[in-house]
Amino acid sequence: MTEDLRQGLRGAAADFYQRGWMLGTAGNLSARSRADRFWITASGRPKDRLTLEDFVEMDLTGQVHRAPDGRRPSAEASIHQAIYRQVPDAQVIYHVHSVEANLCGHFAVDGLLRLPSLEMLKGLGVAAAEPQVDLPVFPNFVEVPQIAAAMERSFAQALPPVPGALIHLHGVTAWGRDGTAARHHLELLEYCFRYLVQAKLLAIGA
Repeated sequence: MTEDLRQGLRGAAADFYQRGWMLGTAGNLSARSRADRFWITASGRPKDRLTLEDFVEMDLTGQVHRAPDGRRPSAEASIHQAIYRQVPDAQVIYHVHSVEANLCGHFAVDGLLRLPSLEMLKGLGVAAAEPQVDLPVFPNFVEVPQIAAAMERSFAQALPPVPGALIHLHGVTAWGRDGTAARHHLELLEYCFRYLVQAKLLAIGA
């Protein structure tokens, strides 16, 4: 089962690399191995050729339990910890750095990005016709634990209306009950970002 989790993350990382979302060593992915632990990509590893040794198992307090070859967890592990602590349904988390996500951070108002009122939002759990949905946008602090703390405070008060969040000039994070759901959610958010960028270019309403 553990190997299957890591294999799923490897496949997702290679896919996202090909899409231009995880270039260099950017981005990180994780999956719960049990209620209080998760596997996460190791720091500084190229996402197009991860091996099973490129994942670290840690718990929700930040303690590392398994680290092949002394690997260190992603520098953004605290973001994953915060989401797993606050979102019980989150079993897999994907954090990527796409151009469109970073452009859309500029469109946020008071820490919220209004998503386009598309039918596609049903795939993010919003069933209303032409809904008004705001995605939370968090500041990109130099110290990642500050980002995680801001997310955790916000999520403790109310979870986002869709399974995702944006970090300004940094990237987007999406989660789901399994790898397939997390990938669908990420793809739909990225579609919304591309739509918003095109809408700005064409000077039309979203």
